[in-house]
Amino acid sequence: MANALPPSLPAEDASLEASGPAFSPLYQQIKALITRSLQGGEWRPGEAIPSEIELAARYKVSQGTVRKAIDELATENLVVRRQGKGTFVATHAEQQVQYRFLRLVPDAEGKVGTVERRFLDCRRVRAPAEVARALELKAGEAVIQVRRLLSFGGRPVVLDDIWLNGALFKGLTAERLAESRGALYATFETEFGVRMIRAEEKLRAVAATAVEAELLQVALGAPLLSVERRTLTYGDRPVELRRGLYDTALHHYRNELS
Repeated sequence: MANALPPSLPAEDASLEASGPAFSPLYQQIKALITRSLQGGEWRPGEAIPSEIELAARYKVSQGTVRKAIDELATENLVVRRQGKGTFVATHAEQQVQYRFLRLVPDAEGKVGTVERRFLDCRRVRAPAEVARALELKAGEAVIQVRRLLSFGGRPVVLDDIWLNGALFKGLTAERLAESRGALYATFETEFGVRMIRAEEKLRAVAATAVEAELLQVALGAPLLSVERRTLTYGDRPVELRRGLYDTALHHYRNELS
């Protein structure tokens, strides 16, 4: 089976090679086509995508080329392989990945405790300049501002201030958030069709202000870990800015590097 994009593909698909770097590997072009289908909603989060054989026939390339493309998509957590079942669109609704971007781990191994969410505020506001820059919006464009408190085993540990692209989250209210179940990103995915693909973070140490100390039940000026996260969807489009304050008295931030 020839390893070349067939002339029968739509011009917009065939143009991938022309618009990309010279000599772009074929599997990268197939990966881009599959990603386009994911972004367009051809296969919804949690649904199975066609088999490698079916995709190879669709794009008129070898099964090995498709497999390599899917391998990269799986590495980037866009799809999930399940032994004997096939490949599925990744979703934040799955229990094992609900808190994929939350890297806070209890010091006492195995004692995560019950995760409780309390939404303190949700309002539509004009984006401050700094938020607008992070979300690539014009200053003053609408954003949804959310403040919530996460407790582990009954102890408040994380205070989040979240800003969301207002155009993508019309209708998001405090009541709607309170009624949601599971991870916040799963709600964004299922109710608003916005998938959080990857995130960038900045970490620094800060001292608790009076309001923060009261909400997190720590002393005024207590050391907190500030985690600023910019979350992106398909096409590296930023859709969320989140500033979390973590009480690390009984928890630590854990990341795996490879």
